[in-house]
Amino acid sequence: MKIEAYIESLVAYAMNTGLAQPEDHQVLINRLLDLLNKSDYEPSGEPMSEDLEEILAGILTYAVENGLCDDGITAKDIFDTRIMGALTPMPREVIRTFWEKYAQDPVKATDWYYKFSCDTDYIRRYRIEKDMRWKYRNQYGELDVTINLSKPEKDPKAIAAAKNAPQTAYPKCQLCRENEGYAGRMNHPARANHRVIPLQICGADWYVQYSPYVYYNEHCIVFNAEHVPMKIDKSAFEKLLDFVRVFPHYFVGSNADLPIVGGSILSHEHFQGGHYTFAMETAPVEQVISFRGFEDVKAGIVKWPMSVIRLVAADPKRIAALADKILGAWRGYSDECVHVIAFSDGQPHNTITPIARRRGEDYELDLVLRCNITSDEHPLGVFHPHADKHHIKKENIGLIEVMGLAVLPSRLKQELSDLAQAAWEDRDISGDEQLQKHAPWLAELKKKHTFTPDNALDILLQETGKVFSDVLEDAGVYKNTPEGRAAFLRFVDWVNQL
Repeated sequence: MKIEAYIESLVAYAMNTGLAQPEDHQVLINRLLDLLNKSDYEPSGEPMSEDLEEILAGILTYAVENGLCDDGITAKDIFDTRIMGALTPMPREVIRTFWEKYAQDPVKATDWYYKFSCDTDYIRRYRIEKDMRWKYRNQYGELDVTINLSKPEKDPKAIAAAKNAPQTAYPKCQLCRENEGYAGRMNHPARANHRVIPLQICGADWYVQYSPYVYYNEHCIVFNAEHVPMKIDKSAFEKLLDFVRVFPHYFVGSNADLPIVGGSILSHEHFQGGHYTFAMETAPVEQVISFRGFEDVKAGIVKWPMSVIRLVAADPKRIAALADKILGAWRGYSDECVHVIAFSDGQPHNTITPIARRRGEDYELDLVLRCNITSDEHPLGVFHPHADKHHIKKENIGLIEVMGLAVLPSRLKQELSDLAQAAWEDRDISGDEQLQKHAPWLAELKKKHTFTPDNALDILLQETGKVFSDVLEDAGVYKNTPEGRAAFLRFVDWVNQL
């Protein structure tokens, strides 16, 4: 196809998706001609493509061939985001439409905004589709396992260019409002096609947007208008509960505010939510407990590999008040019998990962007890994936994993495929540079399973799910044993004594 045909196809795409109206046609043609440094134009007369990935690939080929863009993943992502930014409505239009739809129904508003974020290619649907996803069922429910392939790895050219690029503090981080419409650079993602929705949470200015990598349905990020650090306190509980008042069909949670047990961005207060039911949400309360002075709040220990106290009440203020009391107690609580140590060398170790949702008219808050203490045996964290599982998962256990969704590194797609073949071939992998880290695991699996060409990969996928479940048990401060439950109840008793 000629470049003119790709331009025409992209403008038609904008019309078909509602990003533009027929009267915008000529302006969009001229914007694209300008971005492609073309001074002349004649309608191509060729059939148009309806596939956005194909259209953008054609435009990128032209841009590279004509010296408008380097031939690297990062450079091309920046360029095609500029192209899509030319089609993206201004924030005032997006905000107006969102709140008009919200006045009809909050679900209509988020449905529209999610589709909009996909249509602008801010969420690259064709990349998300490449992710591997499967389920693993055990005593805790149906856990989700994903190998994320939609977040592109930086190419060598981008790494070199980023190293030589001038240092800048704008935007301050990848969450700040200043990212909206930002052109991008080799060490900061392009966001020309990005639009955020302002909202009030507990009377303060916040924004909501979707994650471009979408680990689950309508994976949203809710961030403070101010660049302030993450902090788990009573106000955090109040904000989470206020968000689900505004969007009762969404859950929302916060990463913890300490290293090892926290998220990757601790410098900017933010939450993650969405329209998805995780296994943790469907997990039942295994043991009812109560807290003195809060008899109106239902409380219980959840049947889950990590240590979770669930609070349910009609009044969110009562939940926040009790959550604050539990947090205050946990911050200073030690029980060396189970390796829970509140402070060492003046550093705090205990915090909470909270998750809020609605149960009909009631509010529900799950409090996941976390401790980031390290030891000689477990230098990365006592309540962190242990070394025997690092061949599958070495990274921190953040909010998404806590709820029952494994986000595994992209390397595992090829490694599991190669490992499956080695398993049914009964091949020695101890000398294989890529697979040798899996050798002890595979040796154990061979004692349980008979591998064939037809079943090998399915077995490995299910056993990978089991490793993830075991990782969550590693991260649980109170183990699901009689000794662990007794220690958990000692903490509950401690709260009631305060």
